[in-house]
Amino acid sequence: MTNKQKNAPIGVFDSGLGGISVLRELVKLMPGEDYLYFGDDVNAPYGSRSEADVLKLTESAVQKLLDNGCKAVVLACNTATAAAVVALREKWKDQILVGAEPAIKPAIRDGHTVIGVLATATTLSSRRFHHLARTVGKDATILPIPAPGLVELIEAEEWSGEKVEAFLENLLREPLQSGVRALVLGCTHYPFAAGAIRKVSGGLPLYDGNRGIALRTQELLRREDLLQNCTREGQVTFLHCGQSNHFFKLAELLLSANPTEAK
Repeated sequence: MTNKQKNAPIGVFDSGLGGISVLRELVKLMPGEDYLYFGDDVNAPYGSRSEADVLKLTESAVQKLLDNGCKAVVLACNTATAAAVVALREKWKDQILVGAEPAIKPAIRDGHTVIGVLATATTLSSRRFHHLARTVGKDATILPIPAPGLVELIEAEEWSGEKVEAFLENLLREPLQSGVRALVLGCTHYPFAAGAIRKVSGGLPLYDGNRGIALRTQELLRREDLLQNCTREGQVTFLHCGQSNHFFKLAELLLSANPTEAK
């Protein structure tokens, strides 16, 4: 393996800024790597789009990251993963493509038997999610909780305070009454609102898959001998589709000062 390939960046993709919650875990685990983060803010949110539309947009985003020389691409978006990862792995068989999935497994490992999964409608209606819930969650009650509008609130910097808490109270009232005892944050945006979710839910355990995604990325890079072998501090570069500098300002804020975190 050449140094040029080892020195290439890791690509991270999300429909907006939510994937920065994954990027934080990647940087924490592999601080010597360079990262290229691409947020498709023009076409966001993906959660209410059809699977075919999400597949097309995700394919275009992955191509953009590969064209920029990325040695691996992380789909830091549950919706994009659910709609596209199988087809994209078939198309790019020799590339490292890491996806995201709702963290039902760790919630079950901790002994929870009634688990709510907060996610987008596209994720919850996907075959990938139903397969996960049917196999991993076969001995538990898995309650899907679609959360339309939560991504938009977080992108508008409403991850705490009265507005998002009122939204969450309405969203979670019925699941909590149904006996949910743990919540899986099945969208990479949602960990940024973890404090508000924890408050409204009465302190229920929260789970996201971000640490698992980072560990899987590291494992695959090590297997291919693509990990950086130096001790320097890596760099993060942001790309997006829109024209506003607000994306970059908010991206830097979320990367350096995550408001709240789940387990």
